[in-house]
Amino acid sequence: MTGRRPLRTEAARLLRQRAEIGATDLFLHSLTREEALRLVRAAASAEAPRGALPEVPASYTELRDAAMSCTLCRLAEGRTNVVFSDGAESARLMVVGEAPGANEDKTGLPFVGQAGKFLDLLLATVDLSREDSVYICNVLKCRPPGNRNPMPDEIEACSPYLKRQIELIQPEAMMAVGTFAAQLLTGRQKIALGQLRGEVYSYRGVPLVVTYHPAALLRNPKWTRAFWDDLQLLRGVMNSS
Repeated sequence: MTGRRPLRTEAARLLRQRAEIGATDLFLHSLTREEALRLVRAAASAEAPRGALPEVPASYTELRDAAMSCTLCRLAEGRTNVVFSDGAESARLMVVGEAPGANEDKTGLPFVGQAGKFLDLLLATVDLSREDSVYICNVLKCRPPGNRNPMPDEIEACSPYLKRQIELIQPEAMMAVGTFAAQLLTGRQKIALGQLRGEVYSYRGVPLVVTYHPAALLRNPKWTRAFWDDLQLLRGVMNSS
């Protein structure tokens, strides 16, 4: 079975051939306008190292603007909105989720569905809220199709945004909710979330607690007690800082 080459491959092949013959122009007469635009975007993103921003944004505004126009991975093609963050930029706590869902893609804000409301309720029990003390974001800034799990190359491409968010927000503590956020921030890629939770980690000097995603609690209420225990562990860390 044969199929059309991925646009990134076509772009690299076409540009390489034109360079080899010394051509300075580029004719895309065999492609539709949309295919041509996608090919050019793919070629531009291929020039940057995977998992790296072309330039490190100096300010929060620059970082957000870069994310809003990002085309570093395939998810850019299907998104409605980039879901960058919500909450206070002067936050004490940064909550890191996995990826936007349908509600988040529609609104451009993380954790706005039932799972988000449940998260807000749980944080309120320890006197924390996104209005004044919590900053919320995800590992991925764009929704995966059908809410599937993030792919390794998507995490690699998008994680520099998260790392720079952490540097700029400078939270007192962090809470990773869900397997992909927990594995990325702890650096323990092959360990199940149930084995990771229950202890305090350090991410570049910032105390880090990992726990279940609020959406998982809605599906499995028995995990709520474990989340509560992790929240108390987090509160103890923050009270001692």
